[in-house]
Amino acid sequence: MRAWLEDFERRKGLDNLVHQSRRLVLISFSLLMLLMVYRGLAIDSSNARFGPLIAFVLPLVLFLPSILVRRPRGHAWLAFVSLLYFAQGVMVATLPGQGWRGILEALVSLALFTGCMGYARFRSRQMRAPDHRVD
Repeated sequence: MRAWLEDFERRKGLDNLVHQSRRLVLISFSLLMLLMVYRGLAIDSSNARFGPLIAFVLPLVLFLPSILVRRPRGHAWLAFVSLLYFAQGVMVATLPGQGWRGILEALVSLALFTGCMGYARFRSRQMRAPDHRVD
């Protein structure tokens, strides 16, 4: 697997892979954030209006500095957190009338996981390269 990844990096170019994985992270993070805001506002709770919204959105907001500063370690941790959203999406997909929303949440969180893991790997390898330049 390691040899395949190193060959893949040589063929595609490390700079290109970093750029593509970063774009995937930004798009899927934004989509997941929008889905969680919608879900938090859609829950009808009379006594705690913003409680569900904060519960769904706060874990993502905590990783915003890591995404903006482009830290590979923060992206790796966000990948693990995105798996919680994946599990939640799969559970929501089993609810009557919520199938499409759950499937969409699971797919977006899976894209976020893939992008974050790719970015963490490729960016850390790029930073260790002898001809490293700061973006």
